[in-house]
Amino acid sequence: MTHALIVIDVQNDFCPGGALAVAGGDEIVPGINALMGDFDAVILTQDWHPAGHSSFASSHAGLDPFGTVEMPYGTQVLWPDHCIQGSAGAAFHDGLNTDRADMIVRKGYNPQIDSYSAFFENDHETPTGLHGYLQTRGIDRLTMVGLATDFCVNFSAVDAARLGYAVTVRDGLCRAIDLDGSLAAAMDGMAAAGVQVE
Repeated sequence: MTHALIVIDVQNDFCPGGALAVAGGDEIVPGINALMGDFDAVILTQDWHPAGHSSFASSHAGLDPFGTVEMPYGTQVLWPDHCIQGSAGAAFHDGLNTDRADMIVRKGYNPQIDSYSAFFENDHETPTGLHGYLQTRGIDRLTMVGLATDFCVNFSAVDAARLGYAVTVRDGLCRAIDLDGSLAAAMDGMAAAGVQVE
């Protein structure tokens, strides 16, 4: 078995002071760095939105952040503008050891569809290419850490389990947004998919 560490969206906009700050988001960086040496591969994901992305509340007149809107692919949470391509907010947290990364997967770059998962856009069909990369590397075990537990970590973990990977989420190296019970729902969904949360 070959084991990869997937580090999800440890970016400035998801850390304190960022546009979509996750409480304590920066606290996990030293622990993630310390883990990197234990894995055969390290892959970073990076939220990478064009300005005016359809998931931004600012793109929908009269609608506010954290409300929802119906998209062709289903219900979409509307977010504050965040992780805009090339911005300081989209950059990885300064403390994160990006030199150790074998690959960086950018997601959410299609202006018409959001992408929480490291594997698929939110239509659950359009692939990011990560699955093919892991297959060619012979990787079948994944440990996931990062931001946020209840959105991008959750979607990535569930998709990975459905694709047949053995998946562990290190809860102590994640932080959650917890929007209207989203954390509890994510924990239930990951358990149901066979994801090990520890």
